[in-house]
Amino acid sequence: MADSASQVLLGSGLTVLSQPLMYVKVLVQVGYEPLPPTLGRNIFGRQVYQLPGLFAYAKHIVKVDGRAGLFKGLTPRLCSSAIGTVVHSKVLQRYQDAEQAEPGASKKEHVSSLEQVLKETSREMVARSAATLITHPFHVITLRCMVQFIGRETKYRYGARGQPWGAIGLIPRLLGDILSLWLCNMLAYLINTYALENGVSMAEMKSYSQAVTGFFASMLTYPFVLVSNLMAVNNCGLAGGLLPYAPTYSSWLDCWSQLHKEGNMSRGNSLFFRKVPAGKRYVWEERRFR
Repeated sequence: MADSASQVLLGSGLTVLSQPLMYVKVLVQVGYEPLPPTLGRNIFGRQVYQLPGLFAYAKHIVKVDGRAGLFKGLTPRLCSSAIGTVVHSKVLQRYQDAEQAEPGASKKEHVSSLEQVLKETSREMVARSAATLITHPFHVITLRCMVQFIGRETKYRYGARGQPWGAIGLIPRLLGDILSLWLCNMLAYLINTYALENGVSMAEMKSYSQAVTGFFASMLTYPFVLVSNLMAVNNCGLAGGLLPYAPTYSSWLDCWSQLHKEGNMSRGNSLFFRKVPAGKRYVWEERRFR
């Protein structure tokens, strides 16, 4: 119980600290660009037109809504974080209790490192999926609270004509989480088994897995995150989920297809050194590129 409470407190603190970052990222993901490109220099010193980065974007939000404006959607996100942490912990605890209750649990045969990785990853997948399923409504509310900034809406209207779960981004979110978990854990296993001279413990493997996740998961599974967030706000009655920012997608696969055709699969992935989209012009009246 004490471990769960400490995890909730730690998670809540990190959620508060990262809220402005997520807020800016979500607005960029939906294509909202309130500030025009400016002439700057790239890492090679060449003059190029660049889009405002994280700090310039956040400064604009503060100018419009004050510093408190950077924390719109924080309450449902804190609820999501706390509930998700508890559910995740409870599911893993159930696995541990069931394993200890098995006859002869103390005399189990030694299993290979691969079998151990597969077992641990499968359990983690179930725990994460359960947490995602239960907290997804809070995630959707968080995103829609943030997107209200675009149309200056002051009253959030939850739901949009009975959208099914797939239409509000649950399926791509689950797929992205599962793919990220398996890719990182299996890659960590391969590194620990074949790239290092000596074997390592599961605790060390997890440290490698976490390091790999931070770099590879953000690149390989980012399109799932983008599509999930876009579907959560699409056609929900808010300006940010309607034309001109987004067409009405029939499904998350339709959203994926259109983003791929437009070359926008990585939109919002980087909040620094943001390049102007090739072949598009900035429309000041709409605060976006087209």
